[in-house]
This record gives sequence, structure tokens and C-alpha cells, in this order.
Amino acid sequence: MSTTPTQVPCDIKSLELADMGKKRIDWANQSMKVLQIIRKEFIKNQPLQGVRISACLHVTAETANLAIALRDGGADVVLCASNPLSTQDDVAASLVREYNIPVFAIKGEDSESYYSHIMAAIDHKPHITMDDGADLVTVLHTKREDALEGVIGGTEETTTGVIRLRAMAKEGMLRFPIVAVNDADTKHLFDNRYGTGQSTLDGIIRATNFLLAGSKFVVAGYGWCGRGLASRARGAGAEVIITEVDPTKALEAVMDGFRVMSMNEAAKIGDVFCTVTGNKNVLAKEHYDVMKNGAIISNSGHFNVEIDIPALEKMSSSKRTTRNFVEEYSLKDGRKINLLGEGRLINLASAEGHPPSVMDMSFADQALSVEYMVKNYKTLEKKVYRVPEDLDKRVAKLKLESMGIKIDKLTPEQEEYLAGWSEGT
Repeated sequence: MSTTPTQVPCDIKSLELADMGKKRIDWANQSMKVLQIIRKEFIKNQPLQGVRISACLHVTAETANLAIALRDGGADVVLCASNPLSTQDDVAASLVREYNIPVFAIKGEDSESYYSHIMAAIDHKPHITMDDGADLVTVLHTKREDALEGVIGGTEETTTGVIRLRAMAKEGMLRFPIVAVNDADTKHLFDNRYGTGQSTLDGIIRATNFLLAGSKFVVAGYGWCGRGLASRARGAGAEVIITEVDPTKALEAVMDGFRVMSMNEAAKIGDVFCTVTGNKNVLAKEHYDVMKNGAIISNSGHFNVEIDIPALEKMSSSKRTTRNFVEEYSLKDGRKINLLGEGRLINLASAEGHPPSVMDMSFADQALSVEYMVKNYKTLEKKVYRVPEDLDKRVAKLKLESMGIKIDKLTPEQEEYLAGWSEGT
């Protein structure tokens, strides 16, 4: 619990960290100009007046600015962590002390604490859920059905969560509508690609101080996150190898100039491995069996199940922490494999997550999607929806304007030509 008394319900590391957290929040805010515009609109119009929001997100400076914007729009917001290693403790402290927003999150919390914090967020009796990985929604539907009655809708931030929620909807289990923020073009084309690409490399380098130039860097998965990571690793001088299960994505990786092979082949030659698939056991025993001595394995997908850690434990005679967020597993044959960040999101475990300028768009989508849900929930079915196209385009337009960039506009003649069929060649 916090070491300093507060009237705001919370479970954080220490309120004494709040001063640094405030500076971090202010720094991020400078690069979140779209969210600034939306916050000003929220302050004026109060579209979320009286709405209780339970948010299960990475507790970062960028998320703090989203929570503040929602609060200033009239919402009653409670925040918990969506990953045990993704919390910035100073930011959590600042949200509690400076902004009176209840936070239940401590970096490095164990599984029991993690789920107790989700329970605390659900105790808020939310009207709206905000999720990053769908853990809050899953707990609501399994262990806390008592709190479902008042929920009118929710949003989901990430690919993994959208997959889980669509599975729930398909089985008829989803009890309220969800907006899939991840599916917005202004989210996945930028956050997933440029945000994940840069922040994942940042996390790997901070944890290891490993020289990427000249190394063989294996990226598992060539979705938008994989594309971004592969591009940035190549930019750092690495020889990038892609593994995939989707033939179209594998072909795209080949034509983007990357080597493509099975993980069984890549495991023999890779120096650094990073999974970004959203699936489980992407790195498993058969891969550890053939890895080089000193191989580095990491994950930047949402959950640590992408790496089969129990199998690695069984194969090892001992393990030790050699650096912050680096666990060295000594295999019984003498080889060593280095696991980063307990297999959790390495860009948040050992670094700071995505830069604020890219999260600006993702969280603008979140804020506008919450407003949309409050206005339209009565007409929505219990399924997963895309962010409305007009909101998505508005975020892109505002982002360009904030960067001082002007683009062309179709003339009436051009609009007529594109809408018609008779003119021909």
C-alpha cells in the first residue's frame, strides 16, 4: 500500500514518488496535442458527466493524460494495471495525489495482487470498461457477474484483447458492446507499427546493452507490430529473420527484403528473439534445444504465454538475475539462455512503452470511442465494433494539423468522377 495517507482509494508503491510522476505526465502531455484538443472539448461539453469508468491499462504517463481527459469530461475514473510489469510507480502516485484518480497498480506485482487490483477496479461498478488485453472484461464475465448489470459498453486497446472479445461475442458470451480501438487505422497503423517497433528495441537495449548491429534478430510474427519491429531492427544494423504461420504475411516479409524461415530453423542461428504474435508457446522446448549459448529471448506481445517459460525452467539446472530484467537460465548441457522481463512486454518492463506522440492518436481514439459509446449504447448490439470511420479520420486530421501539415482536398469535379462510372477512359 502507499506509504503516505490519502483520501483517494489506492494501492500504489508510494505517494512520495508523485513529484517525479507529475513531471513525467507533463512531459508526455506536450506531445499529445490531439488529446489536448479533445480534453478542452470535454471540459466545455461534459459528455461523460456521471459516467463511471474502470480502466485496465498500462499505467504510464500517456495513460495518465487519457485518464485526466476523461475525468475532465465529467467521468469518475478508476485505473488498474493491465500487466504486472507495465506500471510507472511515480505516475501512479501522481494520479492519486495530484489528480485524485484512484489507482491500483504496482510495478512488479505478483499475480494475486494483479487480479486483486482488477477486482478493486470492478468494485467501482463501472458503466464503461476500458481494457488492454481484455482481462477486466474476462473477470467481469467469470468472477464478478454481480457488477455486469450497470455496464453499458467498453473499449479495447490491443490486438490480443480484440481477439478474445470477438471469441466471446461469437459464442454469445459477451454481455455488452465493445469498441475495438485497436482496429482504428490511426491506432494499429501507427501505435502497433511505429510505437512497438521503437519501444521494443528500446526495452531490449536498455535491459541488455546488446549491440544489434551485425546480429541475427528473429521476429516471430509479421503483423503490424512485427512489421514495425523488423523495420527498426534492420535500421539498427541487425540481420532480421521473420517467422510466420500466415503464408501471405510471410510472402510480404520476403518481398520487404527479410529472410523468412520456420522457428525451428531460426532457433539455430538467432542471437536475439522477440515474439509479437498474440499466441502461446511460440518459443518452446524444441527451440531451446537448438539455441546458441547466450541467446536472448523476449516478448512484446501482450501476454507472457508467447514464451513457454515452464519448459525453460524444466530444462534448466539453475537461473540467476544478471541485470535488471535479465534472467540467465543455465541449461543442463551447459548452455545459457537469457529471458528478458519475465517474458512480459519488454517495451514496458524495462523501458517506457510507446512514445507519447504516437499514443496521442490511440488515446484520442479511446476518448472519442468512450463518448460514442455513452451516446449510442442503446442502439448497439452485444458485439465488437470498429471505431466509427468519421472519428478515425478526425483523429488523423487533427494529428496532421498539430504537426503543421496541410494536405489536398478533392475538387467537386474529382468527387463526381470518383463517385461515377459513365465517364470511362
